[in-house]
Amino acid sequence: MPTIPVLFDFTTTSNLANWRIVNDDVMGGRSNGNFSLNDEGHGVFSGVISLENNGGFSSVRYNFKEVSVSENSKIGIRLKGDGKQYQFRVKHNSNEDYSYIFPFKTSGEWETVEINLKDMYPSFRGRKLDRPNFSEDSMEELVFLIGNKKEETFKLLLDKIELK
Repeated sequence: MPTIPVLFDFTTTSNLANWRIVNDDVMGGRSNGNFSLNDEGHGVFSGVISLENNGGFSSVRYNFKEVSVSENSKIGIRLKGDGKQYQFRVKHNSNEDYSYIFPFKTSGEWETVEINLKDMYPSFRGRKLDRPNFSEDSMEELVFLIGNKKEETFKLLLDKIELK
């Protein structure tokens, strides 16, 4: 039985050095997101979305050494959201401008969101690109983003991200 490649398993001793927040302040906005570990060892992506100065999003990005996905067509994410919609994004190459996106709505309960990589569409700055869906053989960045075109607080708990 092959082992399932785990991209990140959150524990109370997880190293978050390769995780970073990117808010809309990169373009003048005023949203504020944070990422930390809670006492139970879950990643906590939380904050406030502001529409001031044409803002409206917050994201947390995880860069990692290139991972092959040729035999792994799905990603499973164990998480607990707040009932809001988020985007899961991946990049084949972290230097690319565009990402492949899969929107998902959280239930407010612990759940496993399963995403077929081939269902992820390419997008840049909120615009869908005229390119094929994800069909690469590797990836090296993943992102969680909230940007629902409204002012709101948010909180997303992350437990495990793995290839399936």
